[in-house]
Amino acid sequence: MTARAFFRRTVLLVLAAACCAALWTAPATPAVAAGLITDGSFHDDHTLSLTLADAMDAGWDGAGKVTVFERTSPDIPLTVRSVTFTPDRRELHVAVEELVNPGEAYVVRLRDCSAGGRAVAEVDYTVRRGMLAILVTIILSASLIHNFVFTRYLGLCIFFGTSGRKETAVGMGISFTVVMTLSAGFIWAVYNFVLKPLHLDFLQVLVFVGIVAIFVQFLDTVLRKVNPFLFKKLGVYLVLITTNCIVLAVPLILVNNAYDMWESLALALGSGAGFALALFLMASVRERLELADIPGPFRGLPIAFVVAGLFALAFLGFSGLNLG
Repeated sequence: MTARAFFRRTVLLVLAAACCAALWTAPATPAVAAGLITDGSFHDDHTLSLTLADAMDAGWDGAGKVTVFERTSPDIPLTVRSVTFTPDRRELHVAVEELVNPGEAYVVRLRDCSAGGRAVAEVDYTVRRGMLAILVTIILSASLIHNFVFTRYLGLCIFFGTSGRKETAVGMGISFTVVMTLSAGFIWAVYNFVLKPLHLDFLQVLVFVGIVAIFVQFLDTVLRKVNPFLFKKLGVYLVLITTNCIVLAVPLILVNNAYDMWESLALALGSGAGFALALFLMASVRERLELADIPGPFRGLPIAFVVAGLFALAFLGFSGLNLG
């Protein structure tokens, strides 16, 4: 099988996984906070706005009944300064003391409220930017700004082992991205529907490594059949994906940040793309270095480490990007 055919099958497999994720998560998407809240936005640097389906009853002023916190820090509520309404009581403005960051997601919790004759004991609504903007931000951040190889210095064993040739680097990059994306979606589901409800969070590292190992074995079997040449080129490094620290770092990040399914897939895709980019850049330089007149003590891995350091310095230039 040619590399083009393998790439085409890989893309189709990733798209199929994304469609399955969409079908899985669609029923779980709230119509909108129990039908009470229809929309939320960032009003200014200190204010969050909620649009209500019906006018809030006049007896509810929000005093002591509104809580705001970052989605990733539910135990640290922000200080609510004031709660105001528009004249028609269809829009609620919650001002907080702290500066709100549009790049984060904030949960606004209303208690003992009633609108349109319906009483609600408690309702949560997450205020954040549009989903497309969030996903693009996560992908660019994981691949460039916080590249796992050049800024976090993870996955260096496979990085140096498979970046000698561009063909091998491209194959490993695609394989790694496929494993990362598929395993991230499955890990998100297992964590949110099994580990978290059963209070088995302490087993997350063991479970995550086991899930990744399953997908690596699946990829090992597929490559052995459809592309024996690439399988032989990758060798032991294909199996080492299981213990690659990037593969474990991504699930831990998505769990700690309370990402949903789409955000988890975006993080996995961005991290895989960043790793593939790092491999390709490194392989391109190392092929040229074979023709260069390099002093004996620096040939091989020593000059590769020097080049990796220069790439890391170059990627520091992305740290100034503000995608918020």
